[in-house]
Amino acid sequence: MGAFILRRIFQGFLVVLGVTIVVFVATRLVGDPAKVMLPLSATDEQRAAFEHKFGLDRPIADQFVTFVGDLATFDFGESMWQRRPAMDVVAGRLPNTLKLIAAGLGLAIILALPLGAIAAIRPGGIADRITVFGGLFGLSLPQFWLGLLLIMLVAVKWRLLPTSGYGGWQYFILPAITLAVPATARLMMLVRSSVIDELNQQYVRTARAKGLRFSQVLFGHALRNAMVPFITLAGWEFISALAGYTVVVETVFAWPGLGLTAMQAIRHSDLFLLQAIVFTVAIGIVLVNITLDVIYKLIDPRIKLA
Repeated sequence: MGAFILRRIFQGFLVVLGVTIVVFVATRLVGDPAKVMLPLSATDEQRAAFEHKFGLDRPIADQFVTFVGDLATFDFGESMWQRRPAMDVVAGRLPNTLKLIAAGLGLAIILALPLGAIAAIRPGGIADRITVFGGLFGLSLPQFWLGLLLIMLVAVKWRLLPTSGYGGWQYFILPAITLAVPATARLMMLVRSSVIDELNQQYVRTARAKGLRFSQVLFGHALRNAMVPFITLAGWEFISALAGYTVVVETVFAWPGLGLTAMQAIRHSDLFLLQAIVFTVAIGIVLVNITLDVIYKLIDPRIKLA
């Protein structure tokens, strides 16, 4: 196990380095930060001073050498837009995104497991039809539209919750629901199909023949054996939220997280902040993948970690 984790960490390091280098090249070939950050009336001297301050007047090769050296110390320079260290900005916004993902994905898991298992008891029955319809409906809803609908109804019309922003638990409800709906649909449909397959296995018939109650067989055996694909999809949902889904939710609800900050960094052509965000997200994805492999082994010792 220890050798496997070390090997995965090394592989993850190569992935993070590769992704960050790609972003470095792309951010310097697309767009001109000086045009975005400086006023239209800026003189050539002001433009030259701006580029010199952030090292943009140096050759790409020199910038890359400095970039790789700073990467080892997590120094991505000063954010052009925020006027403070880029990693400080990321460190301040990352917890907000993680809290939102935890709330949304936690809600999705709590709903998907029992609903999917109940639907699998009688395929084609009323509960199963409702589950399938709800899953397809949830998958068909665009997140930005769902978020705006919740704001219009719950926050504006009924005045039950805040429209946007960050604060107490009231601010979490609408963004978490918006993030959870499609995740719940995907996880619920997976649990349903996996449990149906497990209930048709021979060991289930054997357990029933031994006198075990159906609830024990369903939740103690079938659902447990269906957890490996469920955890895989749950991990993918976390990665997808961290790398993309939260951008939509945070933008709609003005949530001060990493996704909204990434959009603002792109809008302001803030190269250093964008690099720091991508680097952080890449590390998060690698850590989640390693954690999933370890969880697989703990759930099913028969799984061999290659």
